[in-house]
This record gives sequence, structure tokens and C-alpha cells, in this order.
Amino acid sequence: MKKRIAILGSTGSIGTQALEVIRHNPEHFSAEVITAQKNADLLIEQALEFKPDTVVIVDEQKYPKVKEALEPHHIKVYAGADALSQIVELDNIDIVLTALVGFAGLKPTLKAIEVGKQIALANKETLVVAGDLITEAAKEKGVNIYPVDSEHSAIFQCLNGEFNNSVEKIYLTASGGPFRGKSLSEIKNVTKEEALNHPIWNMGSKITIDSATLMNKGLEVIEARWLFGLKAEQIDVIIHPQSIIHSIVQFTDGSMKAQMGLPDMKLPIQYALGYPVRLNSDFKRFNFLDYPQLTFEQPDKKVFRNLSLAYEALKKGGNMPCIMNAANEIVVKAFLEGNILFYEMPAVIERCMEKMQFIGKPTLDDYIATDKETRAFAESIL
Repeated sequence: MKKRIAILGSTGSIGTQALEVIRHNPEHFSAEVITAQKNADLLIEQALEFKPDTVVIVDEQKYPKVKEALEPHHIKVYAGADALSQIVELDNIDIVLTALVGFAGLKPTLKAIEVGKQIALANKETLVVAGDLITEAAKEKGVNIYPVDSEHSAIFQCLNGEFNNSVEKIYLTASGGPFRGKSLSEIKNVTKEEALNHPIWNMGSKITIDSATLMNKGLEVIEARWLFGLKAEQIDVIIHPQSIIHSIVQFTDGSMKAQMGLPDMKLPIQYALGYPVRLNSDFKRFNFLDYPQLTFEQPDKKVFRNLSLAYEALKKGGNMPCIMNAANEIVVKAFLEGNILFYEMPAVIERCMEKMQFIGKPTLDDYIATDKETRAFAESIL
């Protein structure tokens, strides 16, 4: 049967690539719902091509424009952030691909799980902020969460057929970003343009800055804890500049399995949407002779302190990862707007982690309040 997909965040990097996967597999997938924050023009263009049942534009000021363009085509149009949590309840959705950026993904992902929709998760912040609530709800509702991040997809693929075998540890690989090997003094005055110039991946601005600071890898460490039921000491990060090995599982007998391939996000997207079937693709194939050397390094946690802060947040638990994530979203925005220097970002995050109220067993309301209060405190520091 054709799988009916809702893409939350269809105009972003993951969303556009997911639509490309659907475009090339019309016999397997249909885009029933697509949403955008404020990119009305691209949302309209996508809707006219894929003919979804429903679209959502979160920016309510853009609603008249989208409605006027799509109403003649009998496509339903809704507006506002609350609509994201409402449309995931539609009966004509099989899988919800959450490709929203940041904390915004939490509520609609949780609602989708509560109504029994399968989840393809590209919004790592959802598990970082409230991994306990998400995994408990998924277990209760019998919902599968298919990871879309290339690293977590790699772990998922390596574990396929191994679910009864114990994992000793996993290695999440990282390219190292544009400042790999730089000293603290060398990154003090890096520009936004330099930080956005990722050597391997073409991503949205927020995740690209997170990759440059290694916060993205820290978020992935916390995400892996919840996806695979691991402890902090079972999750290691290794720098792999070529980005060919996407991650590795080490089992208790010492054997290791790695998932390899050229860096292309369409592959993990297609794997998540098509699971358990590996669909044919025309993606470019890897040639060993093009990569005679695959190299590995330890991450420099003194220069890139965000990775250490993420491990601290994971070990502390409770609402600490939520505090860390909220502070990080504020400082990344500030850096992109030229209001903070690159090397100053970890200090703001660390201060928020020190000063905000810690809650050991937070509820959803606690997470929402923590996020709001941390953002306000981080803004006051700036």
C-alpha cells in the first residue's frame, strides 16, 4: 500500500529532500499534508505540484496569500502553530515526518504519537527536550519512531536483526565542521559566513551553526540515549572528516557494525519512510578508490565545549537538556544576527544550566515553562 505522509516543515532542508524522495517514488508515497513556518511561496509551489489534502502556514499573516493560491485547487489551508498539532490527527496520514526546527517540534510530535501515527523523526530537539515523555507515549501507543538523522539511521540499520543482542557502545561520527583542528584563539573571531560554510553537508542555518560548535553532535548524543535505550557512557563521538561511515555499533562480543555511504540525507529519509523495505534509488554510489583513506580523531571538547555541556545535561537528566537546548537556540539566533561572538555561545548556555531551576521529573507543562523561562534568561544575559 502507498504510505501517506505528513511533512511538518516541508520547506526546510529535510522537508524539501523528503519531497524529492516522494517525487521519485510516487508508487510508494504520497504527500498528504505539508507545512511551513513562513515560506509561503515555496509552500504554494510544493502544494501545486504534490496536491496534498491539507497545508498549514504557521505565520498567520501569510494565510490569505496561501489560501487564495490553493483554494481553487481544493486544497485545505490552515494557519497558526496550533494547527500543526491538529492536522496530525487526520485519518489520511500514516507517517508524520517531523522536520521542524528546535523546540517547535515537541507538541505536534507528541500529539501525533498520542493518536497512533508512526513517526519519522528529523527533529532531534524533541527527544533532547522531553525524551522520557516521547518514548513513554510511543511505547504506550505502540508507535514506532524511525530516526532520520544520518547517524541515528546508521545505528538503526546496524541494529536491524540484532535486537536480542546486547550493545556495548555506539560511536556517533561527526565531520568536525568548518573549524575542525582550530584552537580557541583561532575561532574567536570567526564570521557567520565562515560558520555556515560546512565542508560536507548542505543544511539549514540553525543546524549548520550547531554543527560548527559541535552542539549538533551533543544533541545527537542525547537523542541516541532515548532512541536506543543507552547510558551516557555507552555513547561516544568520533570525528570522521570524510563522513562516509555514518555511525558504528559495538556489540558485547567486540564485533562492530558500521553503516557506510556517500553523505546524502535522502538515503536516511527514504529508509525511514520505506521501512522495513529498502527501496531502489538512483543515489550516487560510493567508490572505495575515491576515498583511499578514512580517518578518525577525538573531538576537542575544550575548544568545542558544547559537546561537554551536552554530556553534562544528559547525565543530570530531568529538565537539564531542555534548559541547554533553549539556551542554545537563543545563542544561535543571536550569533546569526551578529549579537554574540562564536566562542561566547557556550558560556551563555553554561550559565543557564547553572542558574535555571532543576526539575528531576518534569511534566509537559514543566518542559514548556522551562523552555520559556530559559529563553528569557538567556536573552537577559545577551
